[in-house]
Amino acid sequence: MKCSQINSTLFQDRMVNLVVGVFTSIAVLVTLISAFIFPEFPPVGVNVFFAVIIVLICSSHLFLIYWYRQGDLDPKFKKMIIYNAFTIILLCVCGNLYIHNIGFKAKPK
Repeated sequence: MKCSQINSTLFQDRMVNLVVGVFTSIAVLVTLISAFIFPEFPPVGVNVFFAVIIVLICSSHLFLIYWYRQGDLDPKFKKMIIYNAFTIILLCVCGNLYIHNIGFKAKPK
């Protein structure tokens, strides 16, 4: 009976990790591509800077994931890793809103 509970928990953990990882990767990739393509080419410097900052934050996040998978971090860090992934997704949403000028009113000249 315990073996099926352990396998179920491992499967749930892997699925949560997979879903969070895929959504975070897609959000970062869309933000990175949008920063270089929108609103026009050549890219706006502020948009590229914002995308580079997001990539730097993701690199530190990847180090945490690597250390967690190696067993160097306590299991309690899993919650922090998932929290960081959601904050990165929210940062990407904010970045995409800024890059695509959604919610900004044009200033009169």
